[in-house]
Amino acid sequence: MTVPESTYRVQLRPEFTFADAAGIAGYLRDLGIGALYASPVLDAAPGSTHGYDVVDPTRARPALGGEGARQELSALLKELGLGLVVDIVPNHMSVEVPKANRWWWDVLKHGRDSEYASYFDIDWDRGPLLLPVLGDDDAVAELTVEGDELVYYDHRFPLAPGTESGTPQEVHERQHYRLFGWRRGNAELTYRRFFDITNLAAVRVEDPKVFAATHGEVLRWVADGDVTGLRVDHPDGLADPGGYFRRLRANAPNAWIVAEKILHPGEPLPQSWPVDGTTGYDALREIAGVFVDPAGEPDFTALANELGVKTGYHRVEAEARRLVTDRILVAEVRRIAALLRDVDPEAARAAVAETMIAFPVYRSYLPEGAAHWAVAIEGARQARPDLAEALAALDAQVRAEPDGELATRIQQTSGMVVAKGTEDTTFYRYTRFAALNEVGGNPDRFGLDVEEFHRLAAEREAGYPAAMTTLTTHDTKRSEDTRARMAVLAELPGEFADAVRRWSARHGIDEPSLNLLAWQTLVSTWPIEPARLRDYLDKAAKEAKLRTSWTDHDEAFEAAVAAWPDVVVNDPDVAAFVARIERPGWSNSLGQKLVQLTAPGVPDVYQGTELWDFSLVDPDNRRPVDYAVRREILARILDGELPEIDASGAAKLLVVHRALKLRQEHPALFRGYRPLRAEGPAAAHCLAYTRSADLAVAVTRLPVGLEAGGGWRDTVLPLPDGVWTDVLTGREVTSDLAALFDRYPVALLVRGDA
Repeated sequence: MTVPESTYRVQLRPEFTFADAAGIAGYLRDLGIGALYASPVLDAAPGSTHGYDVVDPTRARPALGGEGARQELSALLKELGLGLVVDIVPNHMSVEVPKANRWWWDVLKHGRDSEYASYFDIDWDRGPLLLPVLGDDDAVAELTVEGDELVYYDHRFPLAPGTESGTPQEVHERQHYRLFGWRRGNAELTYRRFFDITNLAAVRVEDPKVFAATHGEVLRWVADGDVTGLRVDHPDGLADPGGYFRRLRANAPNAWIVAEKILHPGEPLPQSWPVDGTTGYDALREIAGVFVDPAGEPDFTALANELGVKTGYHRVEAEARRLVTDRILVAEVRRIAALLRDVDPEAARAAVAETMIAFPVYRSYLPEGAAHWAVAIEGARQARPDLAEALAALDAQVRAEPDGELATRIQQTSGMVVAKGTEDTTFYRYTRFAALNEVGGNPDRFGLDVEEFHRLAAEREAGYPAAMTTLTTHDTKRSEDTRARMAVLAELPGEFADAVRRWSARHGIDEPSLNLLAWQTLVSTWPIEPARLRDYLDKAAKEAKLRTSWTDHDEAFEAAVAAWPDVVVNDPDVAAFVARIERPGWSNSLGQKLVQLTAPGVPDVYQGTELWDFSLVDPDNRRPVDYAVRREILARILDGELPEIDASGAAKLLVVHRALKLRQEHPALFRGYRPLRAEGPAAAHCLAYTRSADLAVAVTRLPVGLEAGGGWRDTVLPLPDGVWTDVLTGREVTSDLAALFDRYPVALLVRGDA
């Protein structure tokens, strides 16, 4: 099996193509990276900036350079000794531009008789395929016919053979599809989609024929040795994730395969999946958590309550999930409820909705996940005792037929309810302390203690040592350095609360959740351009769905939010507070990065984050990366420079480079895991461990409290006998932590000549 020592994620797009990726390959090799990790490379919707909207899985995307450029990139990576990991999207395809997706176009043209009709998850028994693309239902009057196409402004649809005569409206009535108002889509859609995005139609990869058609090209690249690893997007949407991964593994026996499976705390990865692990959100939660001071929780809760932000997390979450089941994924819930036998339709709908609202994880994997299913049913019973009979029937049918359509569709949909309700709604409403509001995170759990971190790291080494670990992805709510600086606030909760009171009195946003989120975001990304902050707050407000949303706008509120950044980005009081937290934030950034790069798992470096990166949620995290600056700093480090910890971020690049190079040149050092425990008055501020007997890692945590307590004083780190050298500085070290951390707040130690 080809397991990389590390990966480097790049976001390919028409402005950053295969050729551009080839242009940084030498830099990645020098940095110490083991494999380039690319966003989806198959042909995507016209103009796509991310590639997850595939339209043709049988070819490399022409907008990235096409097959020739892909081959050139692969050849160069092989020459440089780098692997190539690609992101694949088995769950759905883009149908936004029907003509761009020849399979979908054929389905629209021929209906159930299309050879591709079985490729998509369509409920044909409900009549014509419903497409919610019109401004409203009356817009049918605006349809025209041009040749063999039905036209609605920029939208074009094929005509079934022999249906061209008559008025456009008469022609429309003869098609295998019906166009209707977009606002009815959530309630009446007749095909499964990705979340609430009607332009992404679900694909039935559980059918071997469909699997072969959608995966054949990528698997050819794997067989040819061009691709060494696969990152699988959204397996929770699949009918049979375990079966899918078994088929994928059978076709790619030597590939490194990681699943974008978001695990809740304590949730194991299904043992039946033949994968190397997750894409690392569980590791992110653990690593980031150990840098959060739990002592800050009471003050943050009090501040949130004072400002009017709801602090009952599970109640906020249930309300948000109910919004999803009752107003957004209405068609999906109704389709599931119709499969429940001998139950009143409304009671069935309510029972299905309440069960998904109560899910303790994204998805149960029956029969393996029977315990999670039981928790969901019991939670629904407690919330709605009046549904006891319907819930009993639902539970009985699912348990009796764990592979049946009812059980399958509930599992496919529960993850969407959790993601839309929790990640995409609750995380923007429950803004008590936003550093915890991360994909895979638990906003109700304020920090992680060192001993629990050690236990979880040892479990990863024992169970999934080749799992990916990450601190930033294209999907995280904020970048690692933004989160690291935000974590400092937990050490200064009183000071921050006082500041927020002052600032809000002058320039508060008239919605409590967004107001508290906005101030946390401002100080954690400062200095930030007003346009970036404006775009972020607009998205946050719409995702929260409290005062405005993507579909129902409050224009006056949106205008007030849009005006806010220009008022606050140069506030001297805010600048003074940022100066207080900037250096501790750098310490947190270096600490969490070295832990991620050296703890069990395969570390991924998201594009550009080898320097400070204070990004926010997408699309902010897809901004272009200045590789010329990074090359220049790396060249200085290769010449022996030990950079200062300053705003340039060069010290972070030093840590990344030295850790990656050590992994690359001495992989055997990174095996095993044992805690190291500091001794002395400041021991709680050191997180340390060994991997092999000859490798030790030590980092500073909670730096504000450390300084307030008088520094390291007589605290020591008892190292195993021998001569230890810090790879970051090249110096021999002793057990004295004040001396060990006098240059950097982190240390990467090797013993002897290792």
